[in-house]
Amino acid sequence: MKYDYKLLMERAKEASKMSYSPFSKFAVGASVLTGNGKIYSGCNIENSSFGMTICAERCAIFKAVSDGEKEILAVAIFSPNESDCYPCGACRQVMYEFQGEKEIEIITAEKDKLNIKKMSDFLPYGFKIHG
Repeated sequence: MKYDYKLLMERAKEASKMSYSPFSKFAVGASVLTGNGKIYSGCNIENSSFGMTICAERCAIFKAVSDGEKEILAVAIFSPNESDCYPCGACRQVMYEFQGEKEIEIITAEKDKLNIKKMSDFLPYGFKIHG
């Protein structure tokens, strides 16, 4: 199945405009494509108590999961502050948790060029409890 990664990145760009990042001034938007073909978007949301902050990737994934989706196929990440905005360690672990049979593809943007990498490029030895 071929995915429209340009659309996924556009949704991530739109989501970055909703960012609440008064402390870092580092807006981030993300969108995820689920196994059912749905797209969910999220932005980073900071808090005065920094531990309460959530990244855009986890925001989008948690929205998908709370809507019943359990398989993430692709994640697009965008920040107007940085080219090729990569996921933090916590987001990498959450992505790995919801990776299905097919390895998640992570899409970043460098100007008008999309860069596509595999989950294993970011987390080669992911941790998952098998039940």
